[in-house]
Amino acid sequence: MLVLYGQASGPVPPLDLQILNARGSLFVTRPSLNHHIASREELVERAGDVLGWIRDGKLKLRLEHQFPLAEAAEAHRALEGRRTTGKILLIPT
Repeated sequence: MLVLYGQASGPVPPLDLQILNARGSLFVTRPSLNHHIASREELVERAGDVLGWIRDGKLKLRLEHQFPLAEAAEAHRALEGRRTTGKILLIPT
């Protein structure tokens, strides 16, 4: 099974699925939010759960960089230049 989650670092290089197919069964998927959330109410509930876990310290965010909103372009350059890991926070000023 091949699963693609996000593409933060850019497009995925070409992959010949026939090579995988020749070695047995093949299932390729690219799940999106719509595969996991049936309604707006469910989205709000699940988001509340996750944000609550963060608030309560049960889930730790890997916040590596903070930029003032005025420096959003620099934040984008850092992402594009692969100089970041974890999350980037833009802070309104």
